[in-house]
Amino acid sequence: MSTLSDPATASQAPDVAAYWAERRQYIERIRKTPEMRKRFLGRIALYLLRRIAWSFGFFPVLMAFWVPLVFASFNPVVMASDLIPLLQAFVDSNPEVQATTLSTLTIAWASVGFFFLVFDVILTPFKSPYQYEADVYMKAWEQLNQDQLPTQNSAR
Repeated sequence: MSTLSDPATASQAPDVAAYWAERRQYIERIRKTPEMRKRFLGRIALYLLRRIAWSFGFFPVLMAFWVPLVFASFNPVVMASDLIPLLQAFVDSNPEVQATTLSTLTIAWASVGFFFLVFDVILTPFKSPYQYEADVYMKAWEQLNQDQLPTQNSAR
């Protein structure tokens, strides 16, 4: 169990500070390069496009077909025979009822999509290309500075 008063921890503190200082400086340097900025904007646009497509495209459509199929005991014939009278009643109804039904379906679709979007963004956070490049750089930096860093066995 190491504490702040432990000599091994005290000797590693400058090394950790140097590591994070070097990482911070490297990220500041690569943020200024146009190629990395372009890559960052492209990755964030692709990330948002994927999250929105999954949340508003796949999940609401899946639920719109899956829930009725479950209620029909996974029998598409029963599902169709249950839905045909509903569709016929929709077609035969007046325009005000049709507009209300369509707005209700739109609100349901948007709420399901927004619900999945929030949790999708939480469960799959954006991975910045700056952080990836910094990880690669810092692995190389650690290899170059390995002889300068004390090992755990020699610090004890």
